[in-house]
Amino acid sequence: MKKSTSLLFCLLLATSGCAGLDKSADALPDPTQTAALEKQGFKALFNGENLAGWKKVGGSGQFEIKDGAIRGFGRNIKGNTFLRTEKTYADFVLVFQMKMVDRTGNSGCQFRSNQRDGDGRVFGYQCEHDNFKNGKRAWTAGVFDEARRGWLYPGELGAGDAASKAAFTEQGVRLFKWEDWNTIVIRCQGRHIQTWLNGEKRADFVDNHETHFTPEGFIALQVHGGKSADILWKNLYLKEL
Repeated sequence: MKKSTSLLFCLLLATSGCAGLDKSADALPDPTQTAALEKQGFKALFNGENLAGWKKVGGSGQFEIKDGAIRGFGRNIKGNTFLRTEKTYADFVLVFQMKMVDRTGNSGCQFRSNQRDGDGRVFGYQCEHDNFKNGKRAWTAGVFDEARRGWLYPGELGAGDAASKAAFTEQGVRLFKWEDWNTIVIRCQGRHIQTWLNGEKRADFVDNHETHFTPEGFIALQVHGGKSADILWKNLYLKEL
């Protein structure tokens, strides 16, 4: 069963740009399998040595390379800070690993994001990295619209009732690894946006908003403003569709 599913995924990559990605962990790209990813058309966004191809924008948070990973961190952080790609992307599958070292801080991975003229404020889709603050919400791999609409999934474009939000938290608590690396997959094709956390589907919606739907933008790693933050990312690979 595993072999047939993996074969199907490879065929779909070659013929339909990952249109067949489903909730099966066997059908999702593995960020630790570099050779397989490159063979399937994924390219590294981070070389593991420096921040070539990236630039910092926004607040007072900091970024550095630590043990082959990107570290976002800070104390008494003023404003949301982002490390963004210089290049922009439209339709793609992005896979990466992240680890929340400091549960005080909040974070996320922006995608199809842009900056406003004038103040340069980053806005757009964000794949949440939730800190499970006060034990009430675990929405990692939910989708937030930074500096614009707020929560999309769960929320405006996903089930937004109390029971659905509670179920999303319950799944997040079960899936997220606080002491280890977590694998996140983001897939954008047209208006259809999907995310997976550690092999299970999280967000799945179609954005039909007339003005706020964003077809293309950069990828960015966030250090949220606040008392403290310490987050790691590694093995970032993207395949354009």
